[in-house]
Amino acid sequence: MTQLEKVLYTGKTRTTGGRDGAARSSDGRLDVRLSPPGSNGAGTNPEQLLAAGWSACFIGAIRRAAGDLKVAVPAGVAVDAEVDLGNTAAGDFGLAARLHVGLPGLDPATATQLVAAAHRLCPYSRALTGNIAVELRAFDPAAAA
Repeated sequence: MTQLEKVLYTGKTRTTGGRDGAARSSDGRLDVRLSPPGSNGAGTNPEQLLAAGWSACFIGAIRRAAGDLKVAVPAGVAVDAEVDLGNTAAGDFGLAARLHVGLPGLDPATATQLVAAAHRLCPYSRALTGNIAVELRAFDPAAAA
């Protein structure tokens, strides 16, 4: 288990009502209604919040990895994150996730190397890898169109 030597930031939230409730951060910047996935509720769900947080952090890791690899981060880098909620073979609930990383103009080998390096740096990736099924894919959006 990773132990922190120095805490840089602590995100604090209070959630009430579970998947049919609300979540609010201690500073008030996050204030969201929650609804179960696939329901007609007006709120978001934990899977969407995880996808948003992880993908935002991953872009930061891409920037750091690019500096380490001496690769220019292309304008328009974007991460499409998908987080699945499902049942395991044992009948428990579980998660699986995919990150599709759009790196415009990078050759496939460099893009794959950059995504792998970012995955090693990103704390969300490290927390999830080995605990849930994670798939990564680097692509050039212009070439995919």
